Amino acid sequence: MKQTISQLQKIIVDYGELLKNIDEAEFVKKPLANKWSKKEILGHAIDSAQNNLRRFIVSQYEMTPLIIYNQDQWVAISNYNANNTADMIELWRLLNRQICVVLSNTSDKASIRTCETNNGNVYTIDWLAKDYVKHLLHHLHQILELEPVAYP
Repeated sequence: MKQTISQLQKIIVDYGELLKNIDEAEFVKKPLANKWSKKEILGHAIDSAQNNLRRFIVSQYEMTPLIIYNQDQWVAISNYNANNTADMIELWRLLNRQICVVLSNTSDKASIRTCETNNGNVYTIDWLAKDYVKHLLHHLHQILELEPVAYP
């Protein structure tokens, strides 16, 4: 878990600064009417952080909770393109810092507790944390137009 936390801490610092450099017009531009803008992808990363933070906490005191996330509904309802970009970046940063705090306080015994997700599969907190970091990098690389990071 320590390696996952370290990786997430580095992402917060490195990518948080890069996000601040994106021009607002570029941030809100939708590639297609049915595709998310870069700002909406950042919003999705915020939503993902919130949902995973909940998974990391609730899984430690409930037996295999079911915590699902309808990403399209969350992004649509949040109307991210109309939100203040600096506030969104700060919220993303703070949520991920809190994830690091929670994971740092997760014992080895607790890290093998489980949570059920959207696809009906059951995963350990440790697995979810590693997957969260991969998922986050995938989307940050999309936003910043960096080398793609494969994510299933």
